[in-house]
Amino acid sequence: MYKKTQVFAAACIGLFLFGMILISLGSILPSLKEKFIADSLNTGILASILPIGILAGSLIFGPIVDRYGYKLLLIVSILISAIAMEGLAFSGSLPLLAVCIFSAGFGGGIINGGTNALVADISEENKGANLSLLGVFFGIGAFGLPFLSGALSKNFDYSSIISAVGLFMLFPVIYFLLIRFPSPKLAQGFPLKEGVKLLKEPALLLTAFFLFFQSGVESLINNWTTTFLHDKIKMPGEDALYALSFSLAGLTIARLLLGVLLKKISSFVVLMVSLLLVAASSFVLMYTRSYNTVFAALITIGAGLAAGFPVILGYIGQLYTSLSGTAFSICLVIALAGNTFLNYLIGIIARKYTIDHLPLLVISCIVCMIILLVLIKQKIKTKVKL
Repeated sequence: MYKKTQVFAAACIGLFLFGMILISLGSILPSLKEKFIADSLNTGILASILPIGILAGSLIFGPIVDRYGYKLLLIVSILISAIAMEGLAFSGSLPLLAVCIFSAGFGGGIINGGTNALVADISEENKGANLSLLGVFFGIGAFGLPFLSGALSKNFDYSSIISAVGLFMLFPVIYFLLIRFPSPKLAQGFPLKEGVKLLKEPALLLTAFFLFFQSGVESLINNWTTTFLHDKIKMPGEDALYALSFSLAGLTIARLLLGVLLKKISSFVVLMVSLLLVAASSFVLMYTRSYNTVFAALITIGAGLAAGFPVILGYIGQLYTSLSGTAFSICLVIALAGNTFLNYLIGIIARKYTIDHLPLLVISCIVCMIILLVLIKQKIKTKVKL
């Protein structure tokens, strides 16, 4: 019999590692460009490989954990990511570098989906609250690698730092080997037919497309805010990055608080208020030119985005307990599709018009999410604790 506290700790460690993996390429991209004398096109191609790897990992993890359980797959995915980090550190050619970036994303996609599904499975109650606490460790990992790189860069080159990170990732494997995980849900057979049936489930599709917009909005804020602030209010690059860090800090702190709030307040109410906060703060960004107001708005946006994934994944975990891995896999793939689509869309808008339309696109997405949330409530209110 597994112990919930040990398994929850393993999930937190896994998502911490995913945070480091996700931010790794951005942290070392300038050094890679310098080492390989890569042009902008090659750099852009390299940057696009990581999300492709994450998408592939997100696609396969669900049916595997439902059939074979979590332990082996999570261990293998961490080992793949660790080896990929060593490749990032010492690769001497662009093709090998591309393989390592894809592998890091592939392993990370499995870790991300697997740890979220795992916490949903072991949480009989308060799934959203526990998933929110889990999300805090992603934020710590994402903050940790840039901080570590910055602190050590004066004495060590990027290869040594990334190599050390890869070696560090091997230690959690020892812990994973020593503890017990939940048993597989399916004693035999591979849940492909069941997965196809899930694609016809209205509740799953509604929640998946909510995450389509949620993932897209998070990515829009993370990827385009600095450009928006620089072009719209002429904020210097360093100040714009500082402002963006306020948004990430708001999201991380809010997820920590949500671990308590979601145990006492309706998750539907929390999520609806959160969405309204994001919309209102985005409206403020459209018209303000004050640095202080920008910082306040970005903190609020970050905090408002904190509830989306934990609450919706909590609903999915309650609805599809027998195939939670497969259900999570489907939803995360659709979420990543939203991430890609909305980034592509804002690129077109910025090129044809201006990046000033970023807050308007965010508000439009929030409106779609509010509509979807109301439809979700109507569809699942008799099956799920809201």
